[in-house]
Formats: sequence, C-alpha cells, structure tokens
Amino acid sequence: MKKEKTTNRLKTTIKIEEFSMLILSIYALFQFSSPWWYFVLMLIGPDISMVGYLAGNIFGALVYNFFHHRAVAILVFLTGLTIGQTELQAAGVILFGHSAMDRMLGFGLKYNQGFKFTHLN
Repeated sequence: MKKEKTTNRLKTTIKIEEFSMLILSIYALFQFSSPWWYFVLMLIGPDISMVGYLAGNIFGALVYNFFHHRAVAILVFLTGLTIGQTELQAAGVILFGHSAMDRMLGFGLKYNQGFKFTHLN
C-alpha cells in the first residue's frame, strides 16, 4: 500500500511538471504573437505522425517518437533562433508543448510493440 501511495504521488508530480511545461509553451507562443490557429496546431499537429503506424509498429513508433521527442523540439527552436526564423521557433514551441500535453494526459513515447505500449505504462 505504501508503494502505491508513493507511485501515485510521483505520477501527480510528473503531471504537474508536464502541465507547467505546457503553460510555458502557451506563454511562449503568446510572446511570438502567434495566430490563434497555432494553438490548435499545438493540440493536434504532431499527432499526424500516427500515420506512420500504417507502415507497421516499428516505423510508426519511430515517426511518432521523433515528433514527440523534446530534444527534437528544442533543436527546432534553437535552429529558428540561430537563423532568425520566428516560424521555426514557434514550431519548436508547438512540438515541446504538445509533448508536455501528451505526457500530462498519460501518453508517452512509443515502444515497437504497438501504439498502446508507452514509456509511461
């Protein structure tokens, strides 16, 4: 029973952390004076990568994880920052925020066994 309480507390802590990163991403988009549809893109855009699963679990997990990996989001943002491309910076923020939102909701990076198998299960 004690282990279960600790696990639940840790899950709650992780959800709060992810929520904080999502709020930071929304704030960053406001700082760019992004159009309203960027926020819609944050909600659903990276999930288009699920189409990769049409080619099988291994390829699907690879494509999905690429678009949900925070290092990729940060690299996209920093590339935009380096070359002065605001749209690329916003794309990095969108990828980062979406990843935080997914993890807050319990969706994680995918294992090769199938879409339901994530690093958060």
